[in-house]
Amino acid sequence: MAFTTGNLTGAVHKDDAPAAKGDGLGALPEWNLADLYSGPDGDDLKAELVAVEKGIAAFETHRGKVAALDSPSFGKAIANYEALSDTMGKIASFAQLYQSVDVADPKRGKFYQDINDKLTTLGGRTLFFTLEVNRLDDAALAAKMVHPTAAKYAPWIRDLRVFRAHELSDDLEKLFLDKSTTGRSAWVRLYDETQAAMRCTVGDKQITLTEALHLLSDPSAEKRKTAAKAVAVTLNEKAQLFTLITNTLAKDKATEDEWRKFAAPVSSRNLANLVEDDVVQALVTAAKGAYAETSHRYYALKARWFGKDKLDYWDRNAPLPQAEDRKIAWPEAQRMVINAYRGFTPRMAEVADEFFTKRWIDAPARPGKASGAFSHPTVPSAHPYILLNYLGSSRDVMTLAHELGHGVHQVLAGKQGALISSTPLTLAETASVFGEMLTFQALLADEKRPTERRALLAGKVEDMLNTVVRQIAFHEFERHVHDERKSGELSLERLSEIWMMVQRESLGPAFHFDDEYKIYWSYISHFLHAPFYVYAYAFGDCLVNSLYNVYATKSVTGFEEKYLAMLAAGGRDRHKELLKPFGLDATDPGFWRRGMSTISGFIDQLEKVA
Repeated sequence: MAFTTGNLTGAVHKDDAPAAKGDGLGALPEWNLADLYSGPDGDDLKAELVAVEKGIAAFETHRGKVAALDSPSFGKAIANYEALSDTMGKIASFAQLYQSVDVADPKRGKFYQDINDKLTTLGGRTLFFTLEVNRLDDAALAAKMVHPTAAKYAPWIRDLRVFRAHELSDDLEKLFLDKSTTGRSAWVRLYDETQAAMRCTVGDKQITLTEALHLLSDPSAEKRKTAAKAVAVTLNEKAQLFTLITNTLAKDKATEDEWRKFAAPVSSRNLANLVEDDVVQALVTAAKGAYAETSHRYYALKARWFGKDKLDYWDRNAPLPQAEDRKIAWPEAQRMVINAYRGFTPRMAEVADEFFTKRWIDAPARPGKASGAFSHPTVPSAHPYILLNYLGSSRDVMTLAHELGHGVHQVLAGKQGALISSTPLTLAETASVFGEMLTFQALLADEKRPTERRALLAGKVEDMLNTVVRQIAFHEFERHVHDERKSGELSLERLSEIWMMVQRESLGPAFHFDDEYKIYWSYISHFLHAPFYVYAYAFGDCLVNSLYNVYATKSVTGFEEKYLAMLAAGGRDRHKELLKPFGLDATDPGFWRRGMSTISGFIDQLEKVA
């Protein structure tokens, strides 16, 4: 049980806390974390920590004796381990969510770090269990799995043993775990707190990095340009620090990979994602092979719409000329997404609606709040929470649809329990991207005005390019950085050169990049929070493109029921088993080409509309 922390963090609100008022957005919801604990100093939290410590002390009686357990006792031991995992996960989730509303607040930061330290120490005391399980030979383990109390955990055992060849001695594993709080976690925390405190000067205002990046989608070219240059100035102020953090964490990963004998920097991520190396490479090859037909073609088309030979880099996410510029109030955004979900199946809308009625969403953009958006699964004994920075754009509506897809997935999979409910990253994006597609298709079907229809199509294409092409470019950036880090530190200049290389390759000749754009690599937090996470977005998007094609063509009967069953399976099944009912196979290179063809198909439609 190792509890590491990323950028999933938030605030406690009493049950009668009023919703925040957005600027023309209506009442924006703020989440209620009392479903987890009453507060950071709450008696309920203190009592739970005491109970966990007692539970772990009792559990430690199995140390050195796992091989001697009979099948019923082995099943009971796993069940106890799962219960401890659930409770510790709940505490860790609360600490992460509590901090995320203001990551710059030192009191929240101290609470978050103190909890992380305590849970890391407690988790280290249970580490022996999984190590002893993995030292069992196959025959001995099979004998322990015959009783129903043990057999129910077969998927967890299966996934646990994929790391068997890369595990170290008990002492070394505990050392890696103990040092994580003063190593990787500490560097990531420094990065997060630094980024949260950063302010960009746009005109006569000081705004957050999130707000400045949001302006890159503003209808005003001058605002986009001003914001883009302000972001560059702000990032450059911390360039040396971010270069140091990037090099330190890349070296940290290389050291651990060497000890664990991973063949390549991406290997540990592929193993954690339960996906074969050749499948990931097939995805990367298909995406890069489609650059010309997707991103290069689309951005050349967009440049013509803007009356330019080349787009400036701050025009990448700019709304189209003549597109309607309006803020979408929160109640309307809620209606759009829930109706789209209901149009697919009432069950999805029913689950999604709970996030609104039970205050599981924190939507306002506030200074100090964690940037971006996420759906935190917490643990099966509780429920997920969604963080947004809602500013009323159509992209924000799609982000809501995306995160609600995650939330629905997490709720449905919760019945599998703490050890089996979570899915690998490659499948974790399935429901979120599918939710986006449902919302987009519903909006497109209702839109009859040519200009707005073009804007909707263009917005969807851009989102897909951001999810597939841009994320594969990010993946290639990481690959180059980690490969080169083996030979020594990378300078700021070299990191920037790699960034510009992958950007030019992926976005194509329709862009003009000013020199200041070369620092933009430093705001991509995924590079530090979770190395090689990013290809999972492309994996999920291409998978959903193929999946949605099956749904739209009605080539599989009972699709809706099979889809919900796939989500409810959580981590019980691998991607081959999950996709088989839909006649899909991710090991087939044609599967990925089919996913990419969905993007080029939308661009075909855009060319006709244009």
